[in-house]
Amino acid sequence: MIHLHTLGPLDVTIDGGPPPAELLWKKNIGLLLYLARAPRQRCTREQLIGLLWPDKEDAAARQSMREAVRVVRLSVGEQRISTTGDMIQLLDGAVELDTDELEKLMKQRDWTRATPLINGEFVDGFKIPDASGFEDWLTVERSHWHGRSMEALLCHAEERLAAGDELGADEPLRRAQEMDPLSQRALRARMRRLAAAGDTTGAIQAFEQFGNDARREAVALEPETTALADRVRSGRAWHLPKEALSPDRSVSWRRAPLLGRDRELATALAHWRSARAGRLTFLVVEGESGGGKTRFVEELTMRAALDGGTIVAMRAVPSDLDHPASGILGLARGGLLDVPGVVGANPVALATLAHHASEWAERFPQKGIPASAWDLDAAIADVLRVTSAERPHVLVFDDAQWMDAESYQLLERLARDLARAPLLIVLVTTPEPAPLKLAELRSRIGRDVSGAAILLGKLDLQAIIQLIQWALPAYRGAAADRLARRIAIDSGGLPLLVVEICHAMAQGLDLDSTNGAWPHPLRTLDATFPGDLPDTVIASIRVGFRCLSRPAQQALVATALLGERVAAKRVSCATDLRGDALHAALDELEWRRWLVAEARGYVFVARIVRDVVARDMITEGERLRILAKQC
Repeated sequence: MIHLHTLGPLDVTIDGGPPPAELLWKKNIGLLLYLARAPRQRCTREQLIGLLWPDKEDAAARQSMREAVRVVRLSVGEQRISTTGDMIQLLDGAVELDTDELEKLMKQRDWTRATPLINGEFVDGFKIPDASGFEDWLTVERSHWHGRSMEALLCHAEERLAAGDELGADEPLRRAQEMDPLSQRALRARMRRLAAAGDTTGAIQAFEQFGNDARREAVALEPETTALADRVRSGRAWHLPKEALSPDRSVSWRRAPLLGRDRELATALAHWRSARAGRLTFLVVEGESGGGKTRFVEELTMRAALDGGTIVAMRAVPSDLDHPASGILGLARGGLLDVPGVVGANPVALATLAHHASEWAERFPQKGIPASAWDLDAAIADVLRVTSAERPHVLVFDDAQWMDAESYQLLERLARDLARAPLLIVLVTTPEPAPLKLAELRSRIGRDVSGAAILLGKLDLQAIIQLIQWALPAYRGAAADRLARRIAIDSGGLPLLVVEICHAMAQGLDLDSTNGAWPHPLRTLDATFPGDLPDTVIASIRVGFRCLSRPAQQALVATALLGERVAAKRVSCATDLRGDALHAALDELEWRRWLVAEARGYVFVARIVRDVVARDMITEGERLRILAKQC
């Protein structure tokens, strides 16, 4: 069988070996290529003469065609070509085309196997200058396969991005942009890829460079492209050291991609699309401390924001259990006040919220409107009804196991009153403690409440190997496999600890100098004391701490000592950091995923990390000075 590899420079093999030299003569191989791509792999002699020998006298053209057919017959075999009458036809088994394989795999949506077939434009560089008809046919074929190749590459990249596999999206995306530098679909995928990694500056730079190129080529920007650029620009601006976003700097500054969560992220995004279409939807994201819940929800909300969604988030702490409606009020303080369209809410609703939250009272002073006229749930429902009509919302309640019972009751009323509102309500929780109201709400999901429960387990070996390849590219093959098994033992498969160990190794941590296995039987990370952690984990946290700037170290230590949730003002008082220096330090800690911020203050991503910092990263004198400086 002859194999024609056409998606790129033309390559011809016969049963895996080289073809006869005479088959590779341009008009001989051109004839074979045209027949292989023709409907039913056949055409008339007149068609071939018109394509390949248009300028020859008829007798000479027919003799050239007969000679070309003879060469093809010698290569494919007497039984695999028919030359009956005026018709020439290749029979089954004569030729195998990579384009046929590409089409088959694209119909199956098997992008992983489809895109390696694409190595460039259709028969890139091949031409027969004195055969204008053949050249016209090549032009049409190249246009068709350019489109099909771009579709496959971009579908592959978009599939990987949708699964959170940013690294897997890079290669098909790079090749798509090489094939068509002016593809706006490819640009949008690149911008999403950069924004997903936190590099909003890079995403905007890619957009602006494309805009310059488009103007030179008189290409108009598509509305979807400019809308995405606007959404990226409206995202959070990080105040970070320059090296934090520089790809040629230390790996410790790079934010780890989300790996090993393909199915879970696909489920979450499907429910986001359902909510965006106009159906209030609940997601319960459950995993133990250090299990990657915060990172997972960060990925979900980033994608929702790029889709035009509004994100409002709060994070509960244990002391919130003693404050009725603190979860809902935390949401009100956690960004709902600044959502576009809030001023259009009923004045009584605004007055009710102003009565409960000082931030709302400053924005909407009560002018004789009785706040007592409405309950809190009615006021929140009215605000959400109005604001979500402008843009769909994602409402995040992190560490929902610490949320009070009244807040859960308010959520149940929202589910009833706003059933057709474009709202995705995300409850992020650990298995223990398990509040009764959360268990009741979870039992209703899928029955009378739209939504799903997503369980985030520990990372499997393949996901850890992918993280190693990202953070420690020198490890390959068997070496990466051995290292992954060691990290899996030392981290217990918890994403937080896996990433910290990889970061620390990139900074020079030697695992051979540490020991210990974890976790203890029936022991979660929240139930673990710093002294119970293996040396590898403690050493990794220490290395990560030393990689922080000095102001970030000061802010982190103060946050560890001052309580469960610490306002920026208290950090400032305890450290003497002010203004831009304070904001840069806290942004660095968020960027490095030590802390999570909400309107009421900063909280450690995991309690055990806070305990290690408070125990090991500060002297007794520093501890006393920080506690003495409290505002």
